Order: sequence, then C-alpha cells, then structure tokens
Amino acid sequence: MRSATITRTTAETKITVKVDLDGTGSYDNQTGVGFFDHMLDQLARHSLIDMTVRCEGDLHIDDHHTVEDVGIALGQALTQAMGDKRGIVRYGACLLPMDDALVRAALDLSARPFLVWNVAMPTAKVGTFDTELVREFFQAFSTHGGITLHVDLLHGVNSHHIAEAAFKAVARSLRDALEVDPRKGDAIPSTKGAL
Repeated sequence: MRSATITRTTAETKITVKVDLDGTGSYDNQTGVGFFDHMLDQLARHSLIDMTVRCEGDLHIDDHHTVEDVGIALGQALTQAMGDKRGIVRYGACLLPMDDALVRAALDLSARPFLVWNVAMPTAKVGTFDTELVREFFQAFSTHGGITLHVDLLHGVNSHHIAEAAFKAVARSLRDALEVDPRKGDAIPSTKGAL
C-alpha cells in the first residue's frame, strides 16, 4: 500500500494529511481557504491520489501559513508513501489547456527538489485568495516531496484559470510519474540504484 498520514503542528497551523497514491482521486479537503480547497480537490482528482487534508491555521493573519504548511505536509506524505520508489515511472509531463490558459508542467520524482516557476498571474487576487500563494504552495510541495518541478504559463489572461491549470497540469504529471512501470516494475528508476 502506497499510502501515508502526516500530522504537522506548529504555532501557526495544525495539519493532518492522508494520501493513497493508488486511489481513484477521491478527496475531502478542508483548510478554511475556499479557493485553496478547490485547487487541492483538482490536485487529487487529476492525479488519482486519494487525499484528505485538514488544516486549522492562523487565517486571522492571512492564508500564507495555511497554504505553505499544507504544501510541506503534502510533500512529506508523498515522500513517505513512495517509499524507495521501486517500480515507478519517475518522470511526468503535461500540457494542460483550460479556456484561455495553457500551462506546461514537467517533473522528476528525483529526491532533488527544485522549482522553476514561470507563471505570472495577471491579478493579485482570486476572490480573497492571494495568487502569489500558488507559487508558495508548489515551492513547499516540491521541496518536501523531493520533486524537480518546472511549471510554465504559455498563455492566459484569467488568474483563476491559470492557477487551476497549474494544479491540474502538476496533477496529471504526478499521475504519470507515480504509475508502476509495466516493463521495470521491480526496479529503482535510476542508474545509481537509489533515489
């Protein structure tokens, strides 16, 4: 079973994350930040990772700590659930259109975290949500998930569509990378013998 539960408690947030990498994309995400929950739902649905997130954060300050710390916990859960990564495809990429937005994501589950983020949001907010927090989430997720992640906006004028396309593109890339390789399902996908 490629699953994990992570609990993270700080002075700013209290988080529990559960993931099952071999799920159907079911989700139950409650962070107190509506737009962020919507994005986490997309991440689960399109990666086919079953995901439950509970977060109580210091939303009276702003959404930053909640979004960043959920990214940390989700990255840690992904790392734990992958184990030694035996049999996974390892790489994934997606070119995802959503109305006016076209986002490209490519990733490597390498244990070498690195984020390249070429996504300029045209507005500072979607509703009450700060659009700069999309990058903060993926920075935390890639760092603690050990993911080399590249996300590029090719077209887009609507910040909601751009953010959603980014989450969906990363999700589809994760889905491909986490699949068991039908030709090398018993091997670590590296010439080093470890990831």
